[in-house]
Amino acid sequence: MQNYLIKNISIVNEGLIQQGDVLIKNGRIEKILPQIASASADTKEIDGEGKFLFPGAIDDQVHFREPGLTHKATMYTESKAGVAGGVTSFMEMPNTIPPAFTQELLEDKYKIASQTSLSNYSFYMGTSNDNADEVLKTNEKKNEVCGIKIFMGSSTGNLLVDNPSTLNRIFSESELLIATHCEDERIIKQNLEKLKAEKKELTAADHPFIRNEEACYESSLRAIQIAQKHNTRLHILHISTEKELQLFSNLMPLKEKRITTEVCVHHLHFTSDDYARLGNQIKCNPAIKSPNNKEALWKALLDDRLDVIATDHAPHTLEEKGLVRNNDGLITPAPSGEVGRGLYEHAHAGLPLVQHPLLLMLFYYKQGRISLEKIAEKMSHAVANCFRISERGYVREGYFADLVIVDAGKPKTVTKENIWYKCGWSPFENMEFPASITHTFVNGNLVYENGNCHESQKGKRLKFER
Repeated sequence: MQNYLIKNISIVNEGLIQQGDVLIKNGRIEKILPQIASASADTKEIDGEGKFLFPGAIDDQVHFREPGLTHKATMYTESKAGVAGGVTSFMEMPNTIPPAFTQELLEDKYKIASQTSLSNYSFYMGTSNDNADEVLKTNEKKNEVCGIKIFMGSSTGNLLVDNPSTLNRIFSESELLIATHCEDERIIKQNLEKLKAEKKELTAADHPFIRNEEACYESSLRAIQIAQKHNTRLHILHISTEKELQLFSNLMPLKEKRITTEVCVHHLHFTSDDYARLGNQIKCNPAIKSPNNKEALWKALLDDRLDVIATDHAPHTLEEKGLVRNNDGLITPAPSGEVGRGLYEHAHAGLPLVQHPLLLMLFYYKQGRISLEKIAEKMSHAVANCFRISERGYVREGYFADLVIVDAGKPKTVTKENIWYKCGWSPFENMEFPASITHTFVNGNLVYENGNCHESQKGKRLKFER
């Protein structure tokens, strides 16, 4: 395979930014030194002058929709979008069709990824009210599977787990990390019925009142209480409220925590004020809420009560969101005369995000809100530590060369033409980011380079040290 020598680059890693050279050989980081002699004939040299080198971002929560929902997305299309955005590894959720409720169905997803994914991958085992025996077989694969996913709200059918005996058994017997979506369905239903009685038609602006702070807090509290009872390794996904933050601590190092948290980029960027402009585009679960929540999330991220940054990438077609693209290329609500379109209750919840999380954090770096070192920590180091991912998440000699080169002086505007999601749209359209991603390496392979993807090599299955 091709070897690479990255020269004169600013390496963002483990709380420091240091100028140096990085040699990539046989898929791994061979050397990191202030200066490495010019490349040999079998090594391609890349000039990193004026650029930054980050460890590849690891996204611990995505929905790539395969199998069964491939009109929205596939592992190929979304991993391709991810590497264009510096995401070199992902962990994908079980709510596909069929859901990953058996070990065989779980392994089927790994087979698809091994053939099509351009980035590294892992998949959560799915939980229902009646598959505990099957879920607990995942203990035998604790070094090969990222975790177990439990929807404690915000799902339907068998994916909604609300049986106390099932929850207690899995929390008490799982040897893997349990990741939860926490929203209280009872509170959500009460809020929905109350608003429907008061209003003739609901809009996206009603979403944070239906899926409110109380619904999130009560469900997160319940998950924590069960986890504390059984000393479970619990990871609560996409924290979205100021109130929930009182449940989490920064009094111990991440590697010692039994209960960890995630915040998603859309909850760090959008607020309820944006519904007037974007409507159903930013309808997601848990909901984007009032500005005070965004401010509290940023504070908790920077003081380490929130442990990692993710996307919860969840693409839907414009039609499924009740939207259309007009003749000017702008996304607008579908005409009201088209049955089921443009209506809040019919619009699917979720945003396509995996192509832009690093660029969005660099936007906030330029605003002085977060340092480059903290971006690397929360998007790479901390994710590797949280899940105990083997040999990834850092720029270290001997580690897999999952690396991203950023040109912080080259702005990038999101347009319909440069969006790589299968769904073909982004809530960031027309936004100018202050930086660009020029190169993405996955396992030492140069997969993305200045707008072009090299697809000959596929990603690898993530391994875990448990």
